[in-house]
Amino acid sequence: MKIPKITGIIDRRILVNFTVDADIAKKMVPPPFSPQLFNGKAIAGICLIRLKQVRPKGMPAFLGVGSENGAHRIAVEWHENGELKQGVYIPRRDTSSLFNTVAGGRVFPGRHYHAKFDVNEHDSQYHVAFTSSDATVISVDARVADQLNPDSIFGTLEVASDFFKAGSTGYSPNGNKYEGLVLHTDNWKVQALEVSSVKSSFFEDETIFPKGSIRFDNALLMTNVRHDWSSGCDKPMAVNT
Repeated sequence: MKIPKITGIIDRRILVNFTVDADIAKKMVPPPFSPQLFNGKAIAGICLIRLKQVRPKGMPAFLGVGSENGAHRIAVEWHENGELKQGVYIPRRDTSSLFNTVAGGRVFPGRHYHAKFDVNEHDSQYHVAFTSSDATVISVDARVADQLNPDSIFGTLEVASDFFKAGSTGYSPNGNKYEGLVLHTDNWKVQALEVSSVKSSFFEDETIFPKGSIRFDNALLMTNVRHDWSSGCDKPMAVNT
């Protein structure tokens, strides 16, 4: 799928990240992708992003639209033209926008579930939650912190930042292919978040993630980032014979 270059502002982006046992991650990541491992663990997460002034590049900002969005993702790698690439596989997307719901898989990559969001932000504290049309539930409570979660597999904020910056291309399933979308940011800067509560009915589904196979690791925050989205290289789904 080729879309026109889209531009806008990431008003707020929260990445809530988990470590996943490698053998479990391999079952949920389809070819041609493989889980990208860090210290032997796969990295999955929830991206909670509020977009503003989103419009085709070249249009004035006042014509742009805004929305709250959520994506469940897992870090992946694949070979392309003889090179090892890094990005994220996104098995599901959720949005507050009815337009995104209708346009998902037609104008934007991947199906988008319509969701009702509950957001409260003040004094460097964040509550972001949603309930989707298929009853998927997400809820995160966090506050800005001086350092990364000391128990994180990444060790330092800088290492975590570099890992997620490299995963700027996301792939979502649609029909007989995986559609790619590439994020370009004017400035990449993350802050650490201390999470007091996190709930994801997707990641808590023990039919997908058996008990003990997934563990909260860290959370990161980005705010007020100018960005562009552009089409990546779509990839065909493997055909079983």
